[in-house]
Amino acid sequence: MKNRLARTVLVASLLTSVTWAQGGPKTLTSCQAVLESWNDVGRKLIAMAEDFPEDKYDFKPVPAQRSFAEQLLHAAGSNDLFTAVAKGEKPVDDESRAHYMTKAAVVAYLKKSFADGAAVIKARGDAGMAKTVVSFESHETLPLLDLAYELVEHSGEHYGQLVVYYRVAGLVPPESRPQK
Repeated sequence: MKNRLARTVLVASLLTSVTWAQGGPKTLTSCQAVLESWNDVGRKLIAMAEDFPEDKYDFKPVPAQRSFAEQLLHAAGSNDLFTAVAKGEKPVDDESRAHYMTKAAVVAYLKKSFADGAAVIKARGDAGMAKTVVSFESHETLPLLDLAYELVEHSGEHYGQLVVYYRVAGLVPPESRPQK
């Protein structure tokens, strides 16, 4: 209940957010707001995937953790689950490192997962995002918009974990570098 209230407050605040575009301020619809968040976290994870050295893709801060590549594959696989649910399809679990052996393969899969999710969000629009679906994880019924925000948050959590991977490996994440 508390989580649902927090999500509702988040969605309401995003609906009233304003973007400064060429023509001045523009209020975002719920679909536009979630798409903006989806694309932003996707951009950050893709930048990390492209930037992190391939010879460190199997790096783990401690043995019990997923490797850098496995974290990215998990995020991409979760995006695929969202996309399948949004399309009314049965989710397929295909995030195994054995299927994505190279950095190029991991990056391509991650990019595709964010592009496919963005396409579904755009195609559904505000009305479609308001329709209820059954969450693949909790099995609860919720609006597709809420599920999309859960996946944005999930990706953000993995972004945070990967920042730690960068730091432990002695590297600086792309978002923490001085902007040109």
